[in-house]
This record gives sequence, C-alpha cells and structure tokens, in this order.
Amino acid sequence: MDIAKKIGENLKQARKDKGLTQKEVATRLHMTQQQYSRFENGVFELNYAQILSLCDLYDVTPNELFSLT
Repeated sequence: MDIAKKIGENLKQARKDKGLTQKEVATRLHMTQQQYSRFENGVFELNYAQILSLCDLYDVTPNELFSLT
C-alpha cells in the first residue's frame, strides 16, 4: 500500500475517533475542507506544522498517527 494512502486512512480514523468532521478539522487547521480531504485521500502531504497540529487535535503522537510503531 502507498504510504500516503495509509497515512490518509489513519488521519480519517483518528478524526472519526474524535467525532469530528473534515470541515471542523479543516477550520482548526485554517484551510478548506477540500484541502483537508486531499490529505485523507493521500493526494497531498502534510507539513511539519500540520502534523503537530493534528497530533495535538487528535491527542496522539506522530508514531501513533502514522502507525510507525
């Protein structure tokens, strides 16, 4: 499996586990829902600031978020 797709699936699951919509997450990251959707679909890669923001939002470590353990 493509790593970007796997990370996208992890992002989607973490978001759902927190009971958030893509729009709610996108708003917190100061982007549109469409932009955030591209991360979950593995189309675009996250930058470091976005990774840290998502980890904080989802209350997980980068290793947990990306299944790197």
